[in-house]
Amino acid sequence: MAILPPYIQQAVRAHHPLAVELSDDLYAHPELPDQEFRSSQKMVELLRQAGYEVEYPYLGYPTGFRAVLDNGEGPSVGILTEYDALPGLGHACGHNVHGSMSLLAALALADLKDHFSGKVVVFGTPAEEEDGAKVGMAAQGAFDGLAAAIMFHSWSGGVSNADMDVLSLRCYIAKFTGAAAHAVAGPWKGHSALAAARKFLDLIDARRECFTPDIHINGVITDGGQYPNILPGEATVRLEIRTDSQAKLEQMDEVVRKCAQGSCIALDCEVEFTKGFEDFHDMVRVPVLEQAVLELYDALNLPRGPVLPPNGSSDVGNVSYRCPTIQPELSICDTFHALHTPQFREETIQPRAHQAIEDGGTILAALALRTLTDEAFRTSVRDSHQAAREAKLRE
Repeated sequence: MAILPPYIQQAVRAHHPLAVELSDDLYAHPELPDQEFRSSQKMVELLRQAGYEVEYPYLGYPTGFRAVLDNGEGPSVGILTEYDALPGLGHACGHNVHGSMSLLAALALADLKDHFSGKVVVFGTPAEEEDGAKVGMAAQGAFDGLAAAIMFHSWSGGVSNADMDVLSLRCYIAKFTGAAAHAVAGPWKGHSALAAARKFLDLIDARRECFTPDIHINGVITDGGQYPNILPGEATVRLEIRTDSQAKLEQMDEVVRKCAQGSCIALDCEVEFTKGFEDFHDMVRVPVLEQAVLELYDALNLPRGPVLPPNGSSDVGNVSYRCPTIQPELSICDTFHALHTPQFREETIQPRAHQAIEDGGTILAALALRTLTDEAFRTSVRDSHQAAREAKLRE
């Protein structure tokens, strides 16, 4: 099969106006994580109309779904889609755009059933911006056995990248408990939980000069008392730890706990850790899939660059430990704008972003079709993923 057969582009273009309409509608009606009822319903309706069998809700997620196009015996390819927005910023991460790319590819593949045998499985994955539904879905085996799981992420600056590398993430809620007391009449009777929380963060800051560049630990005091004339008996810190591997995440976990213990020893307090959400994993990159994406960029004459160093986290990392996974970054505008900004949000409804929906849908459909039909490629993807995953687990 050619890198980009004309029938793929024809099928994508037939559904492109509908995908643009979907993207602009999501922009106009942003929904927060786990509240994406309207957005998920619109996607589910389009998939059902195209012949997909849909399970909705899915695996306990009210706004999650799994849609299957069963085209006989053969491998299964997953297409992931996102559609949650940001508080106060709407679709400033571009989920309206790259979610519509995934839907466009799925609709095109429904028209291309004469060209493959196997299954196309579309996963609606809510709440990427918070607790990340892909985390729970992966833990429940949703992606096990897929030949590949594919999606795009919106990007800017005019240059697209073969993949999006991400960091492991652990979120802790650290609750410090001391003894409340009046700050003037009897402070010696108390033990300030706020002081313990502050010293905890100070100790983490003191460790930073020994961190490797990939380690990021950031925290805020979410509860430090209400009245300044009372030494707080309770205080709470929300903390996020990011590293480039799960092994290093565990090492930093130990550092964080030692800092908390040291603070509590010094200030006669106690601390309890609970997770804010389940861990996001780092990315198992698959060089064979990345090379395939670069070839498709070239086929569409899209400027491309190297995979950038990781600068954040995503629940797609958890999928990558279950099956070969890729999330390339596709530029939707020529000017660079950081994600999660009003400037990037406004680019998602411009003509350049509308064209990017077609380009992304084309690449995803072509990559899915190649995976479904080319056994040698599929084997190479599997072996590449297995080697990369084993290397990650040895770190």
